Formats: sequence, structure tokens, C-alpha cells
Amino acid sequence: MRFVLTDEQREFARSLDALLRAADTPGVLRAWAAGDHGPGRALWRRLGDAGVFALAVPEAYGGVGPLPVEAAVACVELGRYAVPGPVAETLAAGVLLAGVDGPAAKEWLPGIASGAAVVSLRLPGHGPYALDADAADAVFTVDGDGLRRAPGPGELSVSADPARRLFRPGPGGEPVAGGRAVEAASRAAGDWASFATAALALGCGEELLRATVAYVKQRRQFGVPVGSFQAVKHRLADTLLGLEFARPLLYGAAVELTEELSGGRAGAGSPGAGAGIGSGTGPAEGTPGSGLGTGRGAGSLGAGSRTGPGMGALGAGAAVAAAKAAAGEAGYAAARTALQLHGAIGYTEELDLAWWLRRARPLRDAWGTPSACRARVLAG
Repeated sequence: MRFVLTDEQREFARSLDALLRAADTPGVLRAWAAGDHGPGRALWRRLGDAGVFALAVPEAYGGVGPLPVEAAVACVELGRYAVPGPVAETLAAGVLLAGVDGPAAKEWLPGIASGAAVVSLRLPGHGPYALDADAADAVFTVDGDGLRRAPGPGELSVSADPARRLFRPGPGGEPVAGGRAVEAASRAAGDWASFATAALALGCGEELLRATVAYVKQRRQFGVPVGSFQAVKHRLADTLLGLEFARPLLYGAAVELTEELSGGRAGAGSPGAGAGIGSGTGPAEGTPGSGLGTGRGAGSLGAGSRTGPGMGALGAGAAVAAAKAAAGEAGYAAARTALQLHGAIGYTEELDLAWWLRRARPLRDAWGTPSACRARVLAG
């Protein structure tokens, strides 16, 4: 049995690749780390025009979602180009606010869908920090069954990645909603944040591997390319295996989220049941803004399967945790391989790849460390 992305989903990936390839993301990252959010916000708006953030927002608020499969496709591409800003958090905020509905949803969801609003989150069980809160138009926090808008970004903390600034929002702020609806929406938003971060980590690892393969092909020692040495080939092959094992878990989690949204598991080959792991998500030419579908879970699922690729009887939360553990560790392993095979140049600020190297570990641990994710999978 084989799972493949639809032609429309592949075209969406190609359009994002073309948009981001022209965006000079290393320059955007450097500006973002220095506190200049202008280039990043401009890129954010272009991504909004391409439909990225609308994927987590219901149609009633100007979105096209929630569409987990397409969100995975998009976040892998954004991870490959290390797009700065609270990407996973903004997508998760769309799910959170839609879940509680009310005035806050009407105020913020249209802006999230269009890319005009950047939003950060702090949710129970995921640490005290809100990513890039200084760049966000709003920071939402959940404490127990209460949702509020934080009064400001809070205290800046140390981060391994200068382009991922961590803030600790203070107490107080504007109450937004309360009750059981907040608890349920917070759990769903946490799953989406973890899911999107897994996709970002997978994309980050893919770019680290691609750049390292290119480097060892041109770097020569003893008169031959470094990449011709068997030890180097084995290290790269191991890195590729880790990434390829994570990919079906990511799209399997997308299937589970899609089925959860539809109110149950779809049967084999049913509309809404499929997600793909076909080869059509890599870099290719395309036109920005094209290829975004509005059908829910539009991937193609081969006959004979009840659930997503490799998910078995896992529910959505456990499937997301499995994907996050695998993708996070695979991305970090790719960073370790890239650093070792680049040698001393890998430590330099001048090397653009340094931004990806520093991003891999924070992505591994954000929204669920590997150990926490494994514990959740075991708990079912």
C-alpha cells in the first residue's frame, strides 16, 4: 500500500518552495535575530497570501481549514527555509480561538488567516515560554480553564537560537474565555503546535542533509571529494534513514487529525481519509500562491488501510507525539551530521547553514521533548 499527496498538494509545495527560494531567508533570519521584524513580517504576509495560515482557520472566519495534511506540507517547506517567527504557534492559535469561538475568534481569526496577525501562545504542560512574543500582535495564555491575552511579551529568556526568542509572559491580562471549552481547545491547540513543529523539524533536517551532501561533494581531501569516503557515506545514509522514517509518521498524524476533525475514522479509500508520503513535496519550480485546496484531507490513500501510514490504532494525540519524537530527533541528528562533516566552517557566523544548525535542537524540544512524546505514545 502506498500513500501519495495529490497533484494539488504537490503544486502547493512547489509554489511555497518558489516563494521562499526568492525570499533570502538567511537575511530575514539575521534581521529577525537583531530585533528587526520588518523583513520577517513582509515574508509572513506573502505566506498568508499563499494560504499557509488559512489552513488552520475555519472557513467561517476567512480560512480554508482545518487541513492537517496541507499544513504538514506547508510547514515542511517553511522548515526547509527556516522561516522565522511563531509559525506553529500562530497555526495553533487558529485552532484554539476557533475552539472557544466568541468575540476573540471574530477579532483575530481573519487576521491569522490572511497573515496580517502574528500570534504566540503559552499552553499548560508546554513550559512557561511564548516564542517571539515581542514580534507578536497578541500572546494568548491558558491557565487551567481560563484563556487570556497577556498584557505584554514578558521577560526575555536565553535561547540556543537567536532567531527564536523566548519570553515568559507575566500574570494578568485580558480575560478571553473560560470553562471546559477552553480546556478542550487548549488540548487541540497543543496537538497542532506539536504537529506543526514536527513538520518544521523535518524540513530543517532535510535542508541540513541537502546542504551537507552538496558540501562533501565539492570539499576535497587527499585529492578526492570527502563524500567518496565510506564513513561519510554511511553517516549521511543514517541521517537520511532517520528523516525518511519520520516522514510517514508525520503524515500519519495528519491523517489522524483529519479523521478526528471528521468525527471518526474514515474507511479505506474514503474521501478525507488519506495523506501521502509520496516524493512530490521536495523542491521544484512553481508559482507562489497556487495549488491550495479547500478539500479536507485531500491526500490519496491506497486500498486496504483503515488509518494513516504506520499509525495502527493510535489516536490523534499519540500519533502527533510519535511524529514529533521521530521528526525532532531526526532533524537534530541531521544537524549533528552537518556540523561534523562541515568541520570548522560549521561553527562560523558567515555560514548561512549555521542558522539551521542552531534551530534543530530547539525544534526537537519545543512542544514536546522526545521523552515526553514517547511517554504519551505509550500512554495511548
